[in-house]
Amino acid sequence: MTKEKFQLEFPIHASPSMLYQYFATPSGLGEWFADNVNSRGELFTFIWDDSEEQAKLLASKNDDRAKFHWLEDEDDDAYFEFKIQVDAITKDVSLIITDFAEEDEMDEAKMLWENQIAELKHTIGA
Repeated sequence: MTKEKFQLEFPIHASPSMLYQYFATPSGLGEWFADNVNSRGELFTFIWDDSEEQAKLLASKNDDRAKFHWLEDEDDDAYFEFKIQVDAITKDVSLIITDFAEEDEMDEAKMLWENQIAELKHTIGA
């Protein structure tokens, strides 16, 4: 079954440089996304209770975005990306999440991201 791309936007009251640290570094990701995160070069290992998954950092731009691909994902085109968007007029900061899910798992995937971003906001006090 092919995966479909989706995007979610979350307003976050934080500076782009601070926010970037929470999704582009192992220590930042370990505070809200997984129980622990290690990296060796472009390879990130995400650890939860009894499981771990590896993702390759495909691209990153300081204070702007980080894009990963799960190594176990059979869909080579699938990725997940954190992108910071700043409104030119209001200077409001939003975090844009791009991910892929199968059609029958779309709602669950979106809910998972909503819960994860709620945890991020709680962690940074946004």
